[in-house]
Amino acid sequence: MDFLRPASWEEALAAKAEHPTAVPIAGGTDVMVEINFDHRRPEYLLDLNRIGELREWEVGEETVQLGASVPYTQIMDHLRAELPGLALAAHTVGSPQIRNRGSVGGNLGAASPAGDSHPALLSAGAEVEAESVRGTRLIPVEEFYTGVKRNALEPDELIKRVHIKKADGPQQFSKVGTRNAMVIAVCAFGIALHPETRTVKTGIGSAAPTPLRARAAEDFLNAALEEGGFWDSGKIITPSVAKQFAELASGACNPIDDVRGTAKYRRHAVGIMARRTLGWTWEQYRGTGRSLEGAA
Repeated sequence: MDFLRPASWEEALAAKAEHPTAVPIAGGTDVMVEINFDHRRPEYLLDLNRIGELREWEVGEETVQLGASVPYTQIMDHLRAELPGLALAAHTVGSPQIRNRGSVGGNLGAASPAGDSHPALLSAGAEVEAESVRGTRLIPVEEFYTGVKRNALEPDELIKRVHIKKADGPQQFSKVGTRNAMVIAVCAFGIALHPETRTVKTGIGSAAPTPLRARAAEDFLNAALEEGGFWDSGKIITPSVAKQFAELASGACNPIDDVRGTAKYRRHAVGIMARRTLGWTWEQYRGTGRSLEGAA
C-alpha cells in the first residue's frame, strides 16, 4: 500500500487524477476501521491532512460552506445556530476522539446508510462540491447517494466542501441505537422547518440502502400546514395530521433485518421519531413567535 501525501489541494487533485483508485483519508475514522479488519486493502491512500482549506468554513448570507475535513466538534462548538440539525447529529457521533477527527466530508465519502450526518444534510438542504482536475460541480445531496456505501463521485473527484442552507426555522435529529453512545444507528430521522418557503424537509438514515427523504410525508405535511393555516396561526398540529405524517415517513423506509434491528422495528421506530421530532420542532416554532432566533 502506497501513501500519497500532497501538500496542497492542487497536488491532491493531480494525485487523484493519476491514481483514481486512491482512497482519501483525513480523519480515518471509517477507512482505518476497514483496513484494520482487512475489509479493504487499497493500493493507494491519499492523505489530505496537510490541506488546511479543507478544515475551514465560511458562513454566508444563505449557506454555510463547510470544508470536507471540518471535524464534528467544530460544528458543535461554532455552527450550532446556523446548522442546528447537523450539530445535534454531530453530538451522537462515536466518542469525543472520533468527533475530534471525523467529518461530514468523510461521512459522505463513506456513504454508509447509517452515517449520522446524512439525515441532517437531507432535511436542511445541502449540495456536495466535488472537484477534479477537469473542474468543479455541485451535487444535490439527495442525488449523491447511489447505493450501499456508493456515491456519485467520479473516480478522479474529491469532496472539497459541502454547501448547507442556513437554518431559517427549528431543526431536530433523532437516532435509535443499541446503547446510549458510541453506536451505529439502528435508524435515524432528521427534520427541518423552512418557514421562509413554508416547507418541511426530512431525512432518514439506516432504514434503506441509501439515506433518503420521506417525500410523500413531506408533501402531505406541507399541504396540510398550508391548507390549515398553521404557518400563520401557529396553532397546534392536530394528532391526525401528525399520525399521517408519521405513517408516511415509516412507509418511505426500505429496511433490512440485521444484527442491530429488524426491518419491522426500523419502520416502527422511524414513524415514532417522525411524530416526535415534528412535535418538538413545531413547539419551538410556536413558542418563539415563529422566529428562528428563539428556536435555534
